[in-house]
Amino acid sequence: MTQPDETHSFEDVSVVMGTYNEEAAVGSVLDSIAEATEDAAEVVCVDGSSDRTPEIAREHGARVIEQEPRGYGVAVRAALGAASRPVIITTDCDGTYPMDALPDFLDTINRGYDVVSGDRLYHGAATMPPFNRLGNHAFAALASVLLGERVHDTTTGMRAYRREVIEGIEWTENTGLSAELLIRPLARGYAVREMPIGYGERLGETTLDPLSGGAAIARSILTVCEEERRR
Repeated sequence: MTQPDETHSFEDVSVVMGTYNEEAAVGSVLDSIAEATEDAAEVVCVDGSSDRTPEIAREHGARVIEQEPRGYGVAVRAALGAASRPVIITTDCDGTYPMDALPDFLDTINRGYDVVSGDRLYHGAATMPPFNRLGNHAFAALASVLLGERVHDTTTGMRAYRREVIEGIEWTENTGLSAELLIRPLARGYAVREMPIGYGERLGETTLDPLSGGAAIARSILTVCEEERRR
């Protein structure tokens, strides 16, 4: 961890997300972001929805980039690339993540960390379906063994990054991008802090199949860890 050159405010923050048919949640999530950041953060949504998600997002002040749906990682990579500010925070748009924790994420970046990763499992993630919770513990155990250091939550969607981390790494995964976004910075020696966060009930229906999605994430962890080992 290094002493930061400057202290960032929310005027230096981009909050980014991929959205897909989240009309039940997007308005309240964006309102919560605005409240937590005093309406100062840039918000970028990359959207492939067939419902009213993009219209609602624009009505709530987000910059929306529409594209054909090609998966989680494609959308989030596009959102990361579209962010214009020095600190980039990723989140999901389903209402599960605590937007009131955004000041804590920014404070931790200002303490000198390069990446701050929300740990949903620390408090038990009781609202998460049991199969998903078991899978997330397994992903964390697999990554811990391969990296040689303890990892608590590899697949959280809520993280903060210094811009140079995002720009300094080539991101390759799609379904497994959430794991890659933690593993590569850890493997390359960036200062990473896993921070406990709450995790709420999802608003709307999920489109991710837990079996095929879980298999893809496990493959991504194996692939990314092997690639980083060979660097």
